[in-house]
Amino acid sequence: MNAELWHITWFTAAMAGLGTLLVVPPGLACAWLLARRDWPGKALCETLIALPLVLPPVATGLILLRVFSRRGSLGQWLESVGLDVVFTWRGVVIATAVMSLPLFVRAARIALEGVNPHLESVARTLGAGGWRVFWSVTLPLARRGLLAAAILAFARGLGEFGATVMLAGYIPGRTVTLSLSIYQFVQLGRDDEALILLALSLALAFAALLAGEWLLRPTSRPLRLFR
Repeated sequence: MNAELWHITWFTAAMAGLGTLLVVPPGLACAWLLARRDWPGKALCETLIALPLVLPPVATGLILLRVFSRRGSLGQWLESVGLDVVFTWRGVVIATAVMSLPLFVRAARIALEGVNPHLESVARTLGAGGWRVFWSVTLPLARRGLLAAAILAFARGLGEFGATVMLAGYIPGRTVTLSLSIYQFVQLGRDDEALILLALSLALAFAALLAGEWLLRPTSRPLRLFR
């Protein structure tokens, strides 16, 4: 395995990792609101979050391209502060984050819904505020499911293709990921290298999913409140 293939692999893992970190704060907030609150427009919000799951990835990429291009309002603002997104590594991160967000929110919501609200109510009767209840009760109880959700988002980012190629393009040394490289190598007749990257993709995806399944196994360890 040559240096080019190693670079592609590590670059893809790094971009997927950054995309996951970008997803976790807003994704956790959305998951908590969907799991714990009823409010007008909730169904619409759920639909909008889930859209990347059913839209063709290239369609999502086209939307992102229009938003982050220099003609888009957000793209113009980013350019004014010296940040380019289109055809850069930042575009790869944003594309992977957007495509991973629905999976993270769905898995995180299930994890939060699995927390017994009675335990949160008991903590409130003991004088704990909203933030302390979340950090001391909700988060510890849901941590395994939330970590599994993050791993699932990371695995989705590893395999992202359509939105990435639309927003970041195929620029050797700058925006090339595993999925883009596999496609390009097949087109160029470099089948042996494509198969190596395919094996790496399978190994990374398998390891991530296996870790997620292990984290979702039920545990009988008791929770210690307010250490």
